[in-house]
Amino acid sequence: MEDREPESEMEVGDMFTEPADYYPPPPKPTTETHTLQSGQVLSLRLVGHNPLWGHHLWQAGRIISTYLENNPFLITSKTVLELGAGAGLPSLVCSLLGAKKVVVTDYPDADLISNLWQNIDTAKLSNDTFSDDADKKIVAEGYCWGADAEPLLKHINNEKFDVLILADLLFNHSEHAKLVATVEATLSKTPDAKALVFFTPYRPWLYEKDMAFFDLAKEKGFDVEKVLEEKMEKVMFKKDPGDEELRRTVFGYVVRRKL
Repeated sequence: MEDREPESEMEVGDMFTEPADYYPPPPKPTTETHTLQSGQVLSLRLVGHNPLWGHHLWQAGRIISTYLENNPFLITSKTVLELGAGAGLPSLVCSLLGAKKVVVTDYPDADLISNLWQNIDTAKLSNDTFSDDADKKIVAEGYCWGADAEPLLKHINNEKFDVLILADLLFNHSEHAKLVATVEATLSKTPDAKALVFFTPYRPWLYEKDMAFFDLAKEKGFDVEKVLEEKMEKVMFKKDPGDEELRRTVFGYVVRRKL
């Protein structure tokens, strides 16, 4: 073959351009379902993949949702904030249980927040009758733990929330201080206000590091009470190492301010 110089910069560029099918396509969104005690089935869309694990429907999200169904007085007519919501199952359940206002949040990634809005719409929570977020019973918002909470509080007239939901967030050990700071900034200073913190130790050898969240909360002046320990029928990640009993156990705690 005859050697020749590229005829243009365009030709040089083409030499280093991967074909359109060089990279595998990104994973497609998936759907999970959750059946309420009433028999109603909620369909939840999950993003195809997310580095923050928003593409899973976590065990604690399912268990905390059932816990709230069994204790609807915790939610009815209350303001609710969910952190790190993923698909937002507990928030949807709170809205169905008659919460006054639900703000469901996750990292401010466009796909994650758009997906939350889609799940809200799919659940048919009567939001579509309102054009203004202030009138909606449930809204989705991007939020980084530890950041200024004003964008969250504006949804409830700059007051603070009656109930916070943290479901399967404690494996983020480096973020514990930011999580506690957010609880401090957003939880109402009333006797009934509480943060519901449910989790599974998916890495059993790091269980003590998961639990360190509660030590930090106590240092910041919160009371901590264990309210639940429940085993799932099977582990979430079958191929993972470590104690299987712990990996299929959900622990539930209530965190309250000392008043």
